[in-house]
Amino acid sequence: MNESLYHVSANPHVRDKGTTQNIMLDVIIALLPATIFGIYIFGVSAAITVAITIVTCVVAEYAYQKLMHQKITVSDLSAVVTGLLLAMNLPSGVPFWMPVLGGLFAIIVVKQVFGGLGQNFMNPALGARCFLMISFAARMTTFAYDGVTTATPLALMEQGKTVDVMKSFLGFIPGTIGETSALLLLIGGVYLVLKKVISPLIPCVYIVTTAIFVLLFGGHGFDLQYMASQVFSGGLMLGAIFMATDYVTSPITEKGKVIYGILLGVLTGLFRLFGPMAEGVSYSIIIANLIVPLIERITVPTPFGVVKVKGGKANE
Repeated sequence: MNESLYHVSANPHVRDKGTTQNIMLDVIIALLPATIFGIYIFGVSAAITVAITIVTCVVAEYAYQKLMHQKITVSDLSAVVTGLLLAMNLPSGVPFWMPVLGGLFAIIVVKQVFGGLGQNFMNPALGARCFLMISFAARMTTFAYDGVTTATPLALMEQGKTVDVMKSFLGFIPGTIGETSALLLLIGGVYLVLKKVISPLIPCVYIVTTAIFVLLFGGHGFDLQYMASQVFSGGLMLGAIFMATDYVTSPITEKGKVIYGILLGVLTGLFRLFGPMAEGVSYSIIIANLIVPLIERITVPTPFGVVKVKGGKANE
């Protein structure tokens, strides 16, 4: 028998009765409070954007798999989650064709072309958001609140102005549909941790690293109010809890998760404080997604009974 045919991965070997559908349903439930609040704050236009994006993603996945003679998997709810996350990353009132275009890009280009769920190299919703940002930057950075177009808290801080931390925490601020309420996003995150859908390690390391980076390099000294404003504003909570923790594009090792979280925090700090735009979460997560294979390669534990030798090979 050829022993080289056996490829035993590093522990832990997880056995669980949970299904993809159950996991995705939990994610949807966790996102509902922030989604409902976004619709309450931004009105009917937000609800229409959410509906269009979800329907587009589901139809796109079904149509692609049907045309390619693949197994239809829309019942696993992953396309619904992608659509919901993409909608939460969009400003309310965008033209109807933008969520349609974004949904098609997320499902077909980022997800299905690379083999479907489990094979995508970056988070589909974030890939679509960055595509829309690059293609239609002006529309993607136009935000309205109470019917008035206004700057987001991050944009105000970039101009040297102060923002109301409590409003940022509760969500009564301009922004994308699902990013405004840090409180409701944290509640959703706690739900996912209690349901053991995600580990709190990546979100915690990511958020803490960003906070420390802001204190060290934000130019405001040890200003806790400025640090809190940065943490509770923009897409940090949404990204850290719901997208940086994506099973497919995040590390599986504990050390890898810590390195990944630190990398995310440093990148977000660099983009926010020294980049041309006030936000940087989406690009930070996508860049870190691309580095995950390397992170896992250097953090995977050596199997018991295997000794590493020079040249990168291992002997039993």
